[in-house]
Amino acid sequence: MSEQQHNNTSGLGLAVGAATLITGITGIAFWLSYHHLHDVAEANGLGADPARAWAWPAVLDLFYLAGELLILRASYLRTVDWWAIGLTAIGALGSIGLNVAGVGQGAPALEYVVAAVPPVAALFAFGALMRQLHVWFARRPETTQAAPVVTVEQVPAAPAPPMPAQAPQLPAAQPQQPAAVAPAIVYQDPRCAAVRPLYDAGTRPSTSAMRAALINAGHGRVGDSTIRGVIRAEIEQHEPHLAQYPGALPMASGQNP
Repeated sequence: MSEQQHNNTSGLGLAVGAATLITGITGIAFWLSYHHLHDVAEANGLGADPARAWAWPAVLDLFYLAGELLILRASYLRTVDWWAIGLTAIGALGSIGLNVAGVGQGAPALEYVVAAVPPVAALFAFGALMRQLHVWFARRPETTQAAPVVTVEQVPAAPAPPMPAQAPQLPAAQPQQPAAVAPAIVYQDPRCAAVRPLYDAGTRPSTSAMRAALINAGHGRVGDSTIRGVIRAEIEQHEPHLAQYPGALPMASGQNP
C-alpha cells in the first residue's frame, strides 16, 4: 500500500469514528432534551393525555432537524437558504429556552445548567455532523459534461451558367469551406450563464455586478464567496484569458471587487 493510500485509509477511518461518536452524542442529547420537554408539557396542561405530552416536544425538535437538513441541501446546491437557517434557530433556541424554563423559579443554578446541557449539546453535535457533510459537498470533484458535437454539412456549389460556344470555358469555382464552429461551453454551475455576458464589456465584473445579474436571472441572493470562488472561478477556468481583464469598478462603494 502506498503512502497516499495509507493516508486516505487512515483519514477515512478517523472520519467514520468521529461521525459514529458524534451520532451517539446527538442521539443521547436529543433523547434527554425530548424527555425533559415531555415532562414540561405533562406538568403544564397535557398531563391528562400522555400521547399529546409525548408528541408535543416534536413541535420544536423536528423544526430543528428539518432546518439542519435544508441547510445541508442548500450546501449541496452551493447557495444560502435563509428559511432553513430560521427554522434551525427557532427549533434550537425554543428547545433550549423551554428546557431551562421548565425547571421553574427559585431552583438552584446548577439545575438550570443541567436542563440546558442536552439541547445545547444536541445543537453542537448535530451541527458538527452536518458540517462534515458540508465540507464533503464543497470538496466533491466537479465533472465537466462533454459539449455536444456540432457537425456542419457542406453545401454543394451551384452549377455555373452555360457559356457561349465562342467563349472559353472557365474552371468552376471551388466551394468555400465553412468556418469551424466552436463547441458551446457547458457549465457545471448553471448560474455561470447569467454572469458570463458581463465579461463582454472587456472588464472583469465586480462582485456587486455579478450579484445583480444573478438576481435579475432569478437565482436569488448568492453569497460573495460563492460568487467569486465558485461562479467566477468556473467561468475563468473554461476561458483563462478572462482572468487577465482589468477589474471593473464596483456598483457601490465598500463592496468587494
